[in-house]
Amino acid sequence: MDMDLTLETILDKMKQEIDKWTAKISNKDAEKIVKRTSLQVGIHDYALLEYAKGRVKVTDKELDLKTPEKKTRHSDSKEALTEEQVRERIVPELASYIRHKLDAMPPALIDYQFILNGNFLAREGEVKVCILEYVDETKKKYLLERICSYIDDKLEAGKYPTKPLETFFLSKHLLDERLFPDLDAARIISTFENIQRVNTGNKHLAENRNYLTRALRNWVEKQWIPRYFDEIGEIGTQWQKEYKKKSDGRLENTEQGPIELVIYAATLILKYEPSYSRITGLDFLNFAIELGSAGAKRMTKEGSGTFAMEDVSFHDELVECTANDVFAKATIAIKQETEESYARALRFLTRLLSLGFHKSYQIKLKSGVKQWLPIKGLAKSGTHRFFANALEYPNLHPLLEAYARAAMEPFEWYADTEGEKNCMPGSYAVFGLGLADQAYFPLVEEYMGKVDEEHQSVQNDFTVALVERHGVNTETIPTLVKCMLHSTDSMKLKIKADMEDEKHLRLLLDQVQGCQDYEIELIVYLIWGGADKLKKIAVKTEGDRGKWLSELAQTASFSSPRYPRYEDLLQHIKNFERWNE
Repeated sequence: MDMDLTLETILDKMKQEIDKWTAKISNKDAEKIVKRTSLQVGIHDYALLEYAKGRVKVTDKELDLKTPEKKTRHSDSKEALTEEQVRERIVPELASYIRHKLDAMPPALIDYQFILNGNFLAREGEVKVCILEYVDETKKKYLLERICSYIDDKLEAGKYPTKPLETFFLSKHLLDERLFPDLDAARIISTFENIQRVNTGNKHLAENRNYLTRALRNWVEKQWIPRYFDEIGEIGTQWQKEYKKKSDGRLENTEQGPIELVIYAATLILKYEPSYSRITGLDFLNFAIELGSAGAKRMTKEGSGTFAMEDVSFHDELVECTANDVFAKATIAIKQETEESYARALRFLTRLLSLGFHKSYQIKLKSGVKQWLPIKGLAKSGTHRFFANALEYPNLHPLLEAYARAAMEPFEWYADTEGEKNCMPGSYAVFGLGLADQAYFPLVEEYMGKVDEEHQSVQNDFTVALVERHGVNTETIPTLVKCMLHSTDSMKLKIKADMEDEKHLRLLLDQVQGCQDYEIELIVYLIWGGADKLKKIAVKTEGDRGKWLSELAQTASFSSPRYPRYEDLLQHIKNFERWNE
């Protein structure tokens, strides 16, 4: 078989695989997908063709063209291509072929730009090459117009929350150097801040913020770092890469332009991402410092400069308080363990939050006293210890209440809590006050109304502790109901006997008037284990109590379609476990 025929055969196989890939992606309802948001003009923007020893594969897997090619010899294969054939024959022909395929596809399938990379095993070794880089200038212009309109209408003049899907695309577009060759860092940061502003207090705030952070992180790691640093290896694991500044790696302006985005990315990671991402945020700041950014160096010590020095720093003979908004951390050193020391620290924190310091922060406490709230399940952190210490002084309770009201914010959490120990800012103060005095029950109820029970469950532990401290009675039942409505079904609450008391049962019925069926179902589940169990108890109970129990069970049997019955959920779980044994 001569080499020309072999080459033609290989080319035919490559074209066949391209045909299969285009047929596969054409099965999607592209028009419907891109109509979800004005910020998407196409679905696919990338493909990779891989060839080795007669085998061809086309996927969406990304190829790192910056990684050195492996020049291992493979001369034993008679069908192996040469690097010259790849570059001179295959690349031009495949580029023409895929360009023709793209032109024939429905417009919504392909984004404003499309890249086809190739990874070929040739006689000389691995050959990585860009086969085609295609830009639809009409689509590009159309997308740029949509981006500008969205920013003007939804963000700069906007007052309403935005959709996470819109943030996903917008953040990618603004950092796309094909769309914006000269990135306007100030405009991008202002836009990202506006997205967070209009979503404050909205359940999708964290999701929107995550998309912003992810887009910035991708841009820093894939676009910015390679310009100034060479990757020289890995430290310990594949997730920790080691870099060395290039010999010509220097910035003309170390305080403005793209480096502002690097510092902003670091700030978002350090403030809002899980603790394991902290090293990435610090690396970004260190890269900026290595390139001469005095601003990045200053931020590691003083913060962003958003706040006046007197607002983030206070010290006297009793206490020393400092705050850094970049690290979302307040450091409190108690010099003398006195009531007034904690009073001054509380005033410092409350004022700081009132000035706009982010509520998802943490406290680093330097104190010889180690108190914890009598609640199982809370994180043993400096933040927790500070408030537990302060709660030991009854005269500080009004200050703690003022702090809690300033701190509580839906969909925000203390930065030193994660997973099942997540808790909204203000939690420790509210919990401690609620256990200390029933006068703070209105504060507890206000707190519960702000809790996001999908991402926080420490209110379960508090509710159990509340019952243990104050019992079940006419004074506690209204607050207890509020707590149950914002707890999760995993809470173990042993109050069934208390709630079957005639007086308590009548009060419970009064409290659930106006509640949704699924809310009543949750309360019944937490107290009696479900509507079916309550029905059995009601049948055996005489008089008004039996009638009231039956009424409660009947209401709990009709849950909203959005909220399946808890008994059914448990049964589904058991069935699933049995089927997978």
